[in-house]
Amino acid sequence: MTAPATTQVEVPDIGDFTDVPIIELHVAVGDVIAVDDPLATLESDKATMDVPSSHAGRVTEVLVAVGDTVSQGTPVLRLDAAEGEPVEDGPAESPESESAAPVPKDAPAAADAEVTAQEPDTEKASSSAGAPAAPSTNGSGNGSSNGSGLPVHAGPSVRKLAREFEVDLDQVPATGPKGRITKSDLLAYVRGPAQAPEAAPAAAPSGGSGIPEIPAQDFSKFGPVETQPLSRITRISGPFLHRSWLNVPHVTHNDDADITDTDRFRKELDTQGKTDPSGGYRVTLLAFLMKASVSALKAYPTLNSSLTPEKDALIMKRYYHLGVAVDTPGGLVVPVIRDVDRKGIVELSKELGEVSARARDGKLTADDMSGGTFTISSLGGIGGTAFTPIVNAPEVAILGVVRSRVAPVWDGEAFVPRTLLPLCLSYDHRVIDGALAARFTRHLAHTMGDERRLLL
Repeated sequence: MTAPATTQVEVPDIGDFTDVPIIELHVAVGDVIAVDDPLATLESDKATMDVPSSHAGRVTEVLVAVGDTVSQGTPVLRLDAAEGEPVEDGPAESPESESAAPVPKDAPAAADAEVTAQEPDTEKASSSAGAPAAPSTNGSGNGSSNGSGLPVHAGPSVRKLAREFEVDLDQVPATGPKGRITKSDLLAYVRGPAQAPEAAPAAAPSGGSGIPEIPAQDFSKFGPVETQPLSRITRISGPFLHRSWLNVPHVTHNDDADITDTDRFRKELDTQGKTDPSGGYRVTLLAFLMKASVSALKAYPTLNSSLTPEKDALIMKRYYHLGVAVDTPGGLVVPVIRDVDRKGIVELSKELGEVSARARDGKLTADDMSGGTFTISSLGGIGGTAFTPIVNAPEVAILGVVRSRVAPVWDGEAFVPRTLLPLCLSYDHRVIDGALAARFTRHLAHTMGDERRLLL
């Protein structure tokens, strides 16, 4: 009887991402998997994504572990292909080669492989190992070795943080086991050497960032406390929101849109959508806002642009891909709806429902959240009167909306009840001035006031 052919499964195309850390493995040796079954979960700086299996069969060897970094083409596992499954062409492997797992190009050195890549566990080991190892400068933070060829001893989270701080790990003293650089080592290096009390100013800025750290406090002195870890999405999005807030001079312009007639029409479409024979769907104001936003972006294309890296010119985008903030159990994510200018209200409503469901289930891919030109953040289902959304750089503007309200409006003869929708436009003041923001928001409000204008 012929033995099943061995197949190697690799990481497929994951967009422009490289060296993405594995945060979860879903398979083990002996598991039987089908095509498209998830093998591992990756966490990039924009999203989490699953690696699907390209073949079906029984897993014979897992070639990666939690904490490893992978790119397109990195081997994930070997399996005995199921009957009828295509097998990759290649020379037959000898028993010797089957007993030794191939080493990916970006695999750490053997000495580094002895230490787990999960940084929290490493720090625990460091604190319980007794006397720390002698400080060393063993390896460049953004490469694989220093000038002397010594390997880098640092986990993926430390490497990522080092890139954000623009720190060369070759200069960071290591105190972890086997000369490993921990997160505490990196933060201590960023803050700089301690100075004598008399030489230190009252509010000395932390090293590198120029922004003083908020002093740590022991809150347990005042009452019971509980520490809860941040969700993955919150941990990932936090630094990007902070970066945008620090780099973009934010200004927010507020206005109201009279949506009395448009909302009446929306309710009619929503009633029809709920009973649609092909499957029910909802029609919300968000679809109308997206169409109205495209109309305003075409009238004022500066808001559909981005600054060049040199900050001396604008990149004008001739496409309209709108990001939509979606509330999920793990935090806020922003999937992108493409070519909004080419789609109608019903088509957008169906797509919004499908994308929102995938976002809540954690099934969005990196491509689903890239390429946006303008973002809408709607709190209409929750409440509020106004807020300041943070610009999703490198975009230059973001629209925030809150719950509509019925208010008396003077029509020239009497006060009549009208439905008003508050609009909150935050923008990059380096690109957009107040007059342009006001004109854009007025155009948007005017368009939202009459659903017929959405067809123009």
